[in-house]
Amino acid sequence: MKLVVFGASGRIGTELVRQGVAAGHEVTAVVRKGSSLQVELPELRLVAARAGAAGDLAKVVTADVMDPKSIAPVIAGHDVVLSALGPRPKGPSDVLTSSARSVLQALGDVRRYLVVSVAGIHGGNDDPFTQFVVKPILQRLLREGFADARRMEELVGASTVDWTICCPPRLSDKPAKGTFRSNTEGSVRGGFTMTRADVATYMLNAIDDTALIRKTAVISN
Repeated sequence: MKLVVFGASGRIGTELVRQGVAAGHEVTAVVRKGSSLQVELPELRLVAARAGAAGDLAKVVTADVMDPKSIAPVIAGHDVVLSALGPRPKGPSDVLTSSARSVLQALGDVRRYLVVSVAGIHGGNDDPFTQFVVKPILQRLLREGFADARRMEELVGASTVDWTICCPPRLSDKPAKGTFRSNTEGSVRGGFTMTRADVATYMLNAIDDTALIRKTAVISN
């Protein structure tokens, strides 16, 4: 399968590229000008060889995700688009909304689109402490980023493509646990953290999961 990964220079994006290549996918890693992939192409070629791939399964492209004309030629001919972009931690932000709007305009014939959001804007299954203490604090501290995530989810949810929105909680760079929980009807009770490696695994597994098409999934370890 041919995958495009936006935000490939970030930590979830790096995992998507590495794991995607290991699974035998052809991966186009998109980075912005001035950024570089955190995993070297020789390492990816070694990963591909270990997976039994005969050819080069990864390439890096520099393009502005906010410019649909710039990314449309990159997306063309692929099967799936994955966005690992995240909101700015502080201050006004429209990274998620603007990038999603641009990608949706540039998708062309590509139908499958998976995007990362945040678990903190979702509720419905929380314990009282999380509902009345933890989340109100987070929503105040991260209000701009959360507002951006909400706008993005509304934009993607109103589209006609085969989207899946993946919403992890606080992220860590610890080694993958290999297990995770998910809920498409609300939050994951007690789901406070998730490794970035497991987020990438979940997203790659979700590509072929028809039950997740046009679903928002809150995920956690």
